Formats: sequence, C-alpha cells, structure tokens
Amino acid sequence: MAKWIWYHGDFEIYQAMKQNLDREERGMKWPAYWYTSGWNHNVFFSRTFSFATPQTFSVRVQGEGYGKFVDLDSQKETKFAFAAAVTCPAGKYRIEIYVANLAGLPCAYLDGQQVQSDENWQASNFLGEPVSVGTSSLFRQADQNPMEVDYHHEIRQPQKIESVNGGVLLDFGHDLTARTRIKFKNGFQQVTISYGESRTEALDVQDTYLKHTLQAQDDPFGHYDTQKAVFVTKLRAFRYIYLPQISKMEDLGILEVDFESLEFPRIAKFSSHDEQLTKIWQVSDRTLRLCSGIFFIDGVKRDRWVWAGDAFQCFYMNRYDFFDKEIVERTLLGLRGELDIKQHLDTIVDYSMYWIISIELYYDTFADKHFVQNVYAKLKRLMDFSLEATDEHGFIRERKGDWIYIDWADFDHQGPLAAEQMVLARALQSMVRVSKLLNQDAQKYERHYQKLRENIDRYFWDPTQQAYIDSYESKKRHVTRHANIFAILFGYVDDAKAKQLVQRVLMNPEIPEIKTPYFKFWEQEAFAKMGHYDQVLATIKAYWGGMLNNGATTFWEYFDPAEKGAARYAMYGDKYGKSLCHAWGASPLYLIGRYLIGLKPTQPGYQTFEIKPQLELLGDFQGKLPLSASGDYVELHVKDNVLTVQATKAGGIIRVGQQKIAIPVEKAITMTV
Repeated sequence: MAKWIWYHGDFEIYQAMKQNLDREERGMKWPAYWYTSGWNHNVFFSRTFSFATPQTFSVRVQGEGYGKFVDLDSQKETKFAFAAAVTCPAGKYRIEIYVANLAGLPCAYLDGQQVQSDENWQASNFLGEPVSVGTSSLFRQADQNPMEVDYHHEIRQPQKIESVNGGVLLDFGHDLTARTRIKFKNGFQQVTISYGESRTEALDVQDTYLKHTLQAQDDPFGHYDTQKAVFVTKLRAFRYIYLPQISKMEDLGILEVDFESLEFPRIAKFSSHDEQLTKIWQVSDRTLRLCSGIFFIDGVKRDRWVWAGDAFQCFYMNRYDFFDKEIVERTLLGLRGELDIKQHLDTIVDYSMYWIISIELYYDTFADKHFVQNVYAKLKRLMDFSLEATDEHGFIRERKGDWIYIDWADFDHQGPLAAEQMVLARALQSMVRVSKLLNQDAQKYERHYQKLRENIDRYFWDPTQQAYIDSYESKKRHVTRHANIFAILFGYVDDAKAKQLVQRVLMNPEIPEIKTPYFKFWEQEAFAKMGHYDQVLATIKAYWGGMLNNGATTFWEYFDPAEKGAARYAMYGDKYGKSLCHAWGASPLYLIGRYLIGLKPTQPGYQTFEIKPQLELLGDFQGKLPLSASGDYVELHVKDNVLTVQATKAGGIIRVGQQKIAIPVEKAITMTV
C-alpha cells in the first residue's frame, strides 16, 4: 500500500516546529526559547525496479519538481512531469523524484500496480549517502497532506453548568484540548471566555492564563461565521470555562467544545478491590493520553512543547498502556532534529542524555534495529557534542546557554553535579550497547565510561555520610536524593551500599522530600529495585491519591500536600503556572505495570517476558498489559486466592513464590496462591 514519503526525520522536525511555536499565554504567542532545527527543503527520492511490462503510476508531491527514469543498462535519463498517469517502459530502471518546497515539507506519493511509495525508497538531500525515507501510518491516502494532521474530533458538552458571581461556569469534568464553539441565539455577542484548569483559575478573569474576548471581525484567535452565527476559537486546553456577565446560558445560545486528539489503542486495563488504586490507574491513563498526539508533550495547557525529560518517562509508560511505536519514533526524531547539533535538547544537558538512553530503551521495547540504524549518526553526533564539554575527570560541565536541570530541587550547583555525571555515565553505557548492536566501534565511549565511573566514586562519594554528595568543589558536602537514586537504579553501587543508601538517604526525613511526580518516578523505581514494593504502593496511594483528594482529575506537574487553596496552582512565579495535566504525572502506569503486576521483557521486543506479581500487596485485581505494537497482551486475574493468567504471545513465564511456570499461548492457566 502506498504511503507519503519524505526525508527521514523531516516530517517530525516540521511538526515539532509547529508544536513548539504554538504556545499561548494571556493573549500572546510564546515560541519555544531554544534553537529550532530546520528540515530539508530540496530532496530527491529514488528506488530501483525491474519491469517485465511498462508500468503506469500517478505522482503527487507537496512542493514542485520533476521525475526521472534512469535506464540502468544504457544509463539513458528521461525526465517527466508529475501527473496522474506516468508510464515507465519495461526494463531495469531507477525512478527518481525531485521535490523542492520553500514553504513546507517536500514529500511525494506514488501509486501504481508495482510502483508505490513506501519504506523501500531512499531519500537524499544531495549530501552524503542516501537514507531510508520516512513514512507514517497516518498518511496512506493520496489526498492527504503530511503538513496537516487529521485529528479525531468529538463534540462535548459541559458536565455541569452553574451560575457564579453574575456569570456562568461550565465544567467539562477534566482537562480537554479543544476549540470552543458558540452558536449565538440572537447573533454575535462580544463575550469574554475565561479558561481554567481549575475552578479558581477560570473564575479569576483578571489573571487567568488563557482568556479570549471574541471579535466579530479580524479576531487573531478565532473566526465568526456570520451565516451560521457560530464563533469557533483556536485550540486551547482547559477543564472549566467561565463566561462573566452572562447570567443565563440559554440567553447567549449553545456552547460546546470540539475535543481534538489522536486516538491510541486501548490495550491496558487495571482494576483492583482498592477503589483508590483503580482510580489512580484510570487518571494516569487519561493524563498520558491527553499529553499524547503527534508527540508526547509535557502538558496540555501551559507549554505544550516537546520536552525530552517528559518524553523519556512517557516511553516507559507507553509500554504499559497503549504500546504505540510510531509516537515514540516521532518524538525521538522531533526532539533530535537535524544531524548537526548546536545546542542540547530543550537546552537541558540531562535531556540530551535521556535521548541517548531512549534509543536503547526503544530497541528493548520494539527490537527494531532498522530504526536504530537510521538514527545512529544523530545519536553519535549528540554523544560526541556532549563529550566535548567534559573536563579532565570526564565530568560534563555547563557551556554558555546550557541548563543542568535534573529536578526542581535545591542542589549545590557549584562545579559538576553528581546526578548529571550519573546520567552521562548511563548514556555512555547506552552508546556502547547500541554501537555494538550495529557493529560500530565503541572503544572511545567505553574508555570514557570507565574513567567517569571511577571519578564519580572518587570525587562524589562521602565515606562519612555513606552517600553521594551534589558537588565536591563547594566543600559543602551537600546530600540530596537524586544522585543516590540514580546510583541504585543504574547499578553503580553493590547491594550492601544500595541498602545503605535506602536507609541513609531515601528513608531519611532530614533530606528534603521530592515534590515532583517526575522524580517520584525514579525514586519509587529505586525502592522497587530494592524490593520495597510496599513503599511503592504506599507512595502511589499517598502522593497520587493525595492529588485526587485535592480534586485532581488529571495528574499535576508538581504536588506539595502542604499547599492549600489557590497556592496549589502556582508555579514559576505565576499564580496559575502549574500544569494540572502533565505527562510525567502519569507514572503510576509504569510503577503498577512494571513492579506491582510485575511485567518486564527479558529479550528485546518482548520475544521473552516475565511476570512477577506482588500478590500479597494487590489482593484481588484484574490486569491486562500489552506485549507488542500489534496488540498482543497478557492478562491476569486474581480472586479469592485463585490466579488466572493467559497471553496471546509465546515466550512468557510467571513467577509465583518459588514457582516458575510457562504461560501457554491463548490458553488460560489457573493456580491457587
């Protein structure tokens, strides 16, 4: 089947630019504040054919250009114009399609009996060797335009309408990314729409983050159809809409919203006798889906940007929810951009490291060596760019314009940061493994890794505190949780030291608690790795359950149980700056799926897999988790001490106590537990 084709990575770069330039705040656009990578504007596509008879096919492009037949026997070249019917003679030919597009993405669609544009074509930007073309299952039809994504649309009405302070407040139940449609009863009326992720924000017409006073003509954020008496706004994210000075909704007309999304498979399911845990799973799933589209984005309201840190955690969550392969590929390619690297991803040094680790994670999840090969040059260039900023000890340091983030925490930032060096070391391990997978020389990266590991322990390990410090240059010997969490997760300490770190750091109330779901993710995974599954479950219920108790219907960017009232919504010096639907808030999907239900791949692509459920903690529950991008799954059911398990894919085992039992395909097995 024919597909639209483009230079590999260009579609994602183009769409990432659109995504990152579409942020709105208080009536103004706020483009992303980092270097924006460009796509190729002049490319050609080619493929070799051998035809027994002449072949006729159609050619469509986005842009302009011409085609060429190259007779491989005589080397004679014949140019042709793009048309609905183009005929290539019988024989051995290379078909070349040249496309230039100054305004957008150069791409092509060829469709015939034997000539079809698909993954078997190659693309060139006239530099170096040709590469495999890019394609997407989203663009299989000739009348589509890869510069415009066909979203799913669903009209939704408010779940609740109430009169407040002389206006009308509409509650849609949870955050949506939608266009507001007002069908006026008596013609256009200049209405102010005050949006809010919280009720408090929507009612604060003065300071709400998103507000729109409709204009009948030349409105930059919407359009009024005079014939239909309907105004449609631009896409925005909100849970609540407040219409001040509208005393009755029926006097204005009808307000509904057009919810826009990409649909992903609904494979994973989880329910428990513990209603709160079931609700946490459901809200996590809702949060991740709302933050998933062409890319994994950070949050639906504020940034709506593609951040590598959020995306990295989404790659883990995706495994335990809808297991979509293409959104991972699109996000990786959109983040990385063109081959040449001029700046760390999103300006953040650790985010570049996460991207490198993500390539290894991608291979472990999908076992697609072809994609890894296609991005290897970009992977290597990013790793080498990062190593250029390392010192004589192998430690990475900030360059002008760099941001060492790690987390919203009070680190001792003087000199190299221990947690950053841990992430660099882990990225080097990924670089070595991927290089060897592709039969590439990894010696340089192995040497740097060994040197870095030795110096991390030499300079950052504090024998008195039995923990890793943030920085050695300041002499403060300051300890936070983050580097110590990474040391456990990455296996940089033996079991004895890891147990010490759990007691001296992770369970030490004198060391500041982690407040972001972002690093709660890593902290709880460290607990799980050390066998503290009861701690993981308790934290999920207390922390994410705490957000539910504070009225959350999607999970937040940051949560401090001590914050009350309107202060709960403030961040970045903005009273409504906190994202209340944030991708990294959905991590219970991973923590429950990976550690409580206990599913993990034991070979790349889940060729073999293992389930080790924490039955005593979960009690009665039902769980269904994906095993492949094609819809394979494993399903567990526990009721009254009887466990039932079945899978649609071979290669699985289940561990219960000391038992290790093979899971047959399409056949349920039961056991008393």
